[in-house]
Amino acid sequence: MRQFLIASSIAFFCLFARAEVIDIDNRELARLIQEGVPVIDIRLQSEWEQTGIVADSHLFTFFDERGRADPAGWLAKVKPVAGPGQPVIVICRTGNRTKAVSQFLSQQAGYSKVYNVRAGIMGWLRASGPAVPATQSIAACRTAKTC
Repeated sequence: MRQFLIASSIAFFCLFARAEVIDIDNRELARLIQEGVPVIDIRLQSEWEQTGIVADSHLFTFFDERGRADPAGWLAKVKPVAGPGQPVIVICRTGNRTKAVSQFLSQQAGYSKVYNVRAGIMGWLRASGPAVPATQSIAACRTAKTC
């Protein structure tokens, strides 16, 4: 009985300790940006160059050209921008890659609130969301070796 109570307590705690992943639309993205929630763009450099980026995004590629990832290395780059106790927005091209990254942040990295841009940068651009050229941001992340 005692083991059952301990297991039940741990399961209850884990259920409520899990971070919140929230799929957001463009309106919510704009609101959160205004509030100062950091945006992490996980796409490849070629994608940033092709479409531009949401202004002030942090460029941290998660998956390489072959779909490989280094979650621990990536997380080390993200933590100075947004730690586990802070909200963070993740964006990719169409919202598919960020589903996996959002789950990683919430379930394995201990982030308390993760916002996933449901339609990605393409949805943002279709809705006339502002984007800026990625050139300066790419140069900065290359210098910092964070892209």
